[in-house]
Amino acid sequence: MARITNWNPENEDFWKKEGKKHARRNLWISVPSLMLAFIVWQIWSVVAVRLNDIGFHFTEEQLFTLAAIPGLVGATLRFVYTFAVGKFGGKNWTVISTAVLAIPAIGIGFAVQNPDTPFGVMLLLAALCGLGGGNFSSSTANISFFFPKKEKGTALGINGGLGNMGVSVVQFITSLVIASGTFALVGGSQTLPDGSQVYLQNAAFIWVIPIAILTIAAYFGMDNLPAAKQSVSEQFVIVKRKHTWIMTVLYIATFGSFIGYSAAFPLLLRSQFPEHVSLAFVGALLAASARPVGGWIADKLGGAKVTAYVLIVQAIGAGGVIFFLGQKQFTGFLASFLVLFVASGIGSGSTFQMIPGIFVPKEAAPVLGFTAAFAAYGSFFIPKLFGWSVNTTGTPVTAFYFFIAFYVISFGLNWFFYQRKSAIVALKQAS
Repeated sequence: MARITNWNPENEDFWKKEGKKHARRNLWISVPSLMLAFIVWQIWSVVAVRLNDIGFHFTEEQLFTLAAIPGLVGATLRFVYTFAVGKFGGKNWTVISTAVLAIPAIGIGFAVQNPDTPFGVMLLLAALCGLGGGNFSSSTANISFFFPKKEKGTALGINGGLGNMGVSVVQFITSLVIASGTFALVGGSQTLPDGSQVYLQNAAFIWVIPIAILTIAAYFGMDNLPAAKQSVSEQFVIVKRKHTWIMTVLYIATFGSFIGYSAAFPLLLRSQFPEHVSLAFVGALLAASARPVGGWIADKLGGAKVTAYVLIVQAIGAGGVIFFLGQKQFTGFLASFLVLFVASGIGSGSTFQMIPGIFVPKEAAPVLGFTAAFAAYGSFFIPKLFGWSVNTTGTPVTAFYFFIAFYVISFGLNWFFYQRKSAIVALKQAS
């Protein structure tokens, strides 16, 4: 494949004749690569639920920790991955970051077969799954360079939304593959309390071949863009920008909610409504599906306006969860939680649409990765907050009061900086 030496997607002629085909090819390789990253990142959200059933003896807090620790590591790695595209090139970094996903996938497959595997080893493997969490920052930073400003919201929504779909894919596929010996290429079965057999190693081993295929696809099918090359010091100027930190808060409220609830939802169902744990994948599926919609609507109506409505709906959804948990009413609990998931998915798309409009292109790409890094801590803190809430008050309800307060604060920031007339004028003058 010929090396790209010139890239100017804002030039309409260049975009139609040459840019669009390259951009779309890179996007459609980026999407499944990012999906695999999310799959590996969130494997523990479903594996942790099954461990004690097959002979492990971990406490509830240890199980929540195993589900949370990939979020902590992944979020931290996102700060590194944010600047990797500018340093190494988008294609090069996609190849590297996809290939390393095989390490935790293979390790987990072997570890879950032995109930005597120490908690420390499991914790290390959970931490290695954080490698998948870092990919989102580099992937979004890379794709943002390929598209003109008028299409960035939709493109980033597709990349992020379909990539986020990996959370629901792993939660849905796991229940199928662990039930069948067809995929048990390595190792035997484990016995559940009811006497049935499962093959928990399949939850990890099944992804090794797709990881290899997409690593090869990225190597031969993606491009390094000359416009994306920046030193770390050039990119690091974004930390001095006020709007970097404001947008970080808004993205924590939206995407941070999505990824945190996705990591915690299976365990919440198991503790509150165990007979319905098979529905754990639905929330992440709806949220990921809603993200491209959020980006598209934001391109049409404006990201700040869409984000404002999202934050209101999230607060209402959290209030509904509180009410129906108190009533021990599953249908209302599920409906309220799904409202939370859908709103957080739409908001993830709308907030990302806002960033390219606030920052110049060279800064917008690292800002996307930077905000995503902070927001990813939601996958650590939300499960940990639920664990704390259950241990100290006997119910996860307390955690939702914290979430509502955060949504209210985020709504105020969004209004003050991006919806007031004087704020809009100031942004236009700055750009």
